[in-house]
Amino acid sequence: MSKKTIVPVPGVSEKFDVPLSFVVKADKFLFVSGVPPIDHKTGALVRGDIETQTRASLSTIKYALESAGSSLDNVVKATIYITNSAYYKIVNDVYREFFSKDFPARTFVAMSSWPMEFDIEIECVALSGD
Repeated sequence: MSKKTIVPVPGVSEKFDVPLSFVVKADKFLFVSGVPPIDHKTGALVRGDIETQTRASLSTIKYALESAGSSLDNVVKATIYITNSAYYKIVNDVYREFFSKDFPARTFVAMSSWPMEFDIEIECVALSGD
């Protein structure tokens, strides 16, 4: 039987005041909760244009995966939630800075808004690296 393990991400996990685990390991998979544009060093929300926000979200995902012993190379699925579909090209340009080959499966969803002021949230599933 598989076991679920909560993976702490230093500097980030304790900053979320919502009922979720930032990273969960199950079998050989890591499930990273939706990551808004936060600074993984401070846990603060990053303000700015969509390019800045996208880079912050992906940098925090990279940090979370590395904290769990994995990497962006092991991402098998990503889901991007965005408040404006017009951001599609900009998000893709930044995304290519983090994923340059063997792209993971991906879904891009336009939605209305969150209860906080940001325009993007990205979640992913990755192999654990074990």
